[in-house]
Amino acid sequence: MDRRTLLQATGAGMLLASAMPAFGASARAAGRHIIGDLEAWKLPVNHRGDWLVVRLRTESGLTGIGDASHGHDEGTIAYLRQFAGLLRGRSVFSVEWFRQATAPIIAASADASAIAAASALEHCLWDLAGKALDVPTYALLGGALRQTIPLYANINRSTLPRTADAFAAMAKRAVEDGFRAVKLAPFDEMPVDRSRAREVAPLIEDGIAKASAVRAAIGPDRDLLIDAHSRFTLEEGLALARQLEPLKLFWLEEVTPAEPLTDLAAINAAAPMTTAGGEAIRGVAGFYPYIRAQTVDIVMPDVKMCGGLFELKKIAALAEAAGLLVSPHGPASPVGNLAAAQVAATIPNFNILEFSFGEVPWRAELLAPVEALANGTLLLSDRPGFGHDLNDRVLAKRGVSL
Repeated sequence: MDRRTLLQATGAGMLLASAMPAFGASARAAGRHIIGDLEAWKLPVNHRGDWLVVRLRTESGLTGIGDASHGHDEGTIAYLRQFAGLLRGRSVFSVEWFRQATAPIIAASADASAIAAASALEHCLWDLAGKALDVPTYALLGGALRQTIPLYANINRSTLPRTADAFAAMAKRAVEDGFRAVKLAPFDEMPVDRSRAREVAPLIEDGIAKASAVRAAIGPDRDLLIDAHSRFTLEEGLALARQLEPLKLFWLEEVTPAEPLTDLAAINAAAPMTTAGGEAIRGVAGFYPYIRAQTVDIVMPDVKMCGGLFELKKIAALAEAAGLLVSPHGPASPVGNLAAAQVAATIPNFNILEFSFGEVPWRAELLAPVEALANGTLLLSDRPGFGHDLNDRVLAKRGVSL
């Protein structure tokens, strides 16, 4: 062993030794927490899809929870079982090992099933790690910079019919519940097919009318966010940014598809408002060219689709280096929001977190204790791990065990 290697090893040992007393007996006992069985449930929500939540148990009796919602359910369930098999018998501190073990499988997957499954189990590992050490998960990710996480109400998934009046009514409900920011995707009726077999001008006009109705409903002092769901061509997108300027948007999200990156970059350069996007991009490797191309002002990794908490933390560091803010995407169950909030609490460039508003009246009760919201913010628990478990009574009543 040369001098440099010896100094590095000695330094690492001193750091580890100095850290151990902080966790005390919990840290010394943590190695006994070995991963055992997986449980999973599908919870019907609405026309936009189900929630798929999981719970991973250790042989010592701890449980960790995760969210795999909005992948492709049957494929996701198959990958959950495969990946849980990889984890069985390993320590709850196997996050990076798990990330490396699943990477080639995810890369070979044609859809979001594999990464949704891997992300959910990674959530479980972080929840378990916090519980094993008797600290909140966010303490293991650098410590909390904030204890309350600002939210915006995504009303797009809950609004029916999809009319201007219905969107305005749902927006008013969100404001009455304390939210100061509201998002909708008013152009979802536009065809995804880029051949433009249908005339889109009336659909664009209709979408702008919906956005205008929500702006009128929430007033000038609250924030309005518009998601275009990649329905536009470059030329249409440039025009849309100009048309929406009078609405004073908080941001305009994903106007064109992510490929080619040059289209989004051109819109970002020309748009008079802040731009955001990146919900479907996978991992650090996917976000690196996206950030480097200056496609958006705010990046939106989804903790259920980007690879999990650790991947989200790494993506946030990339964005920080580029001078960009991070607003995790997440039309999710309360479990997904809890997972994203652990990271959001720790990153200096965090902006705001997505919240699916108005989907089901029993949403908060899925967690035990219940999801803690106040005035449009999520209140972080100081209990170990995520600070919550799944409510077995709600699972028995609402869920289908898989």
